Amino acid sequence: MAAVETRELRKVYYSNKKEPGALGALKMLVKPDKVATEAVKGVDLSIEQGEFVGFLGPNGAGKTTTLKMLSGILYPSGGEATVLGFTPWQRKPEMLRQISLVMGNKMQLWWDLPAWDGFLVLKELYEVSDSTFKKRVDHLVDALQLSDKMHVQVRKLSLGERMKCELVAALLYTPRVVFLDEPTLGLDVVSQKRIRDFLRELNREDECTMILTSHYMQDVQELCQRVVVIDHGQIVFRGTLDQLSSRFSDIRRVRLTLAQPVAETDLMRYGRVIGDVGEVAVIEVPRSETAQATAAMLQAFPVSDVAIEEVEMEEIMRDLFTRAPGSE
Repeated sequence: MAAVETRELRKVYYSNKKEPGALGALKMLVKPDKVATEAVKGVDLSIEQGEFVGFLGPNGAGKTTTLKMLSGILYPSGGEATVLGFTPWQRKPEMLRQISLVMGNKMQLWWDLPAWDGFLVLKELYEVSDSTFKKRVDHLVDALQLSDKMHVQVRKLSLGERMKCELVAALLYTPRVVFLDEPTLGLDVVSQKRIRDFLRELNREDECTMILTSHYMQDVQELCQRVVVIDHGQIVFRGTLDQLSSRFSDIRRVRLTLAQPVAETDLMRYGRVIGDVGEVAVIEVPRSETAQATAAMLQAFPVSDVAIEEVEMEEIMRDLFTRAPGSE
């Protein structure tokens, strides 16, 4: 049985539409016009135990809404879902003790208390034994290099330190499913790297299922075995990053290091030239013609080095999300 599974999962939000002026305000009070916004439109997911899956999409695509339904925070408007065999919005204690949700823009620790005091409260809440708690916290604190921060008020910690403490709080009871919603949001590159290394090792050690949303593609590329892409509430792709690149980008870039100057017009015969031509020239060519075009350029130009590059994943995602809904 899959650790996380959904079928036709949907969420519709309703809001009141207000017309301008006093008459519009009165109408909204007496007989408001309801406006429906379908945030999630029939999402089907199947994620096995131990998988590390990226859940990607632009702002407003439905990622966080989906995670909130899977963690039991929101009740769906339709469809079915199971997490570890439980229906998440029933919020059974047996399920809640086995899942965790980490949100980069939300905190579960108390602002005016040291992180250690917050961990003690969570220990009692999740009924973690003294011996298990000590072993687990010692391991997590050591892995995240937080030993000297345990008795400092949370509000006095840096953003990166607070995020690390939030991770400890979310993981101290060894959950089997972890939902990670932008866990590196706003962090510097060093803190991002440390958290990525920590999550990768934890996924390997605990064999826990992790579902990650992030706008930092480096997080996804380093951590996720496969990705699910959602846009306008619907899944538009599922597979590996290599498959994503092949499907939504039909070009490659040939980077030539030139021993002598070459005219841009000569390079344009083989593809689209990117940027200025100097000692290095970059030419975009169709994926299916990469080998042929590269061989021709090596024959035609004084090339001292050559590299064939995939288009950056950020560019592919940006192009995918700016397409019309439903287009390929």
